[in-house]
Amino acid sequence: MGLLRELLPTAARVALLVNPSDVISDLVVRDAQAAANVAGLELVILTASTPREIDAAFASLAQDRANALFVGPGAFFNARRVQLVGLAAHHRIPSTYSVRAYAEAGGLMTYGTNQADMFRQVGSYAGRVLKGAKPADLPVVQSIKFELVINLNTARALGLTVPPSLLARADEVIE
Repeated sequence: MGLLRELLPTAARVALLVNPSDVISDLVVRDAQAAANVAGLELVILTASTPREIDAAFASLAQDRANALFVGPGAFFNARRVQLVGLAAHHRIPSTYSVRAYAEAGGLMTYGTNQADMFRQVGSYAGRVLKGAKPADLPVVQSIKFELVINLNTARALGLTVPPSLLARADEVIE
């Protein structure tokens, strides 16, 4: 939310799209609400667990007067990223996501776990298990590598100017 606030300093309302069927949706909503409070943003919660519900959620953005959208994480949304990015472009809503593949598909901005690093960690765990380690004895490892990706083409299409301070922190800028 802080990055979104920096990109859109005049934004007042941000919508959060979550999949209510996803086990982490309650946690995502709770964390987003806390972050929105800190950033001084009003949070509007939208839910979708089918492609049709995604369409309906985007249709309600105008009614909700949201200035921006944050798409929550999850396999369902990741598999529908082309639809999500296309709808964001169609509705001209600045949107942020948690996986870099969205920015590569035309999404405005992503901030989240570096997936290559995450997959390396999974491989390391799998190797330890294959060598005889008991999964219950392995420590829980949290991601420590995160990446910020900004799509300047999308920013220009939305009429946004990305602040130099945000561009300087980006791990990748897509032009």
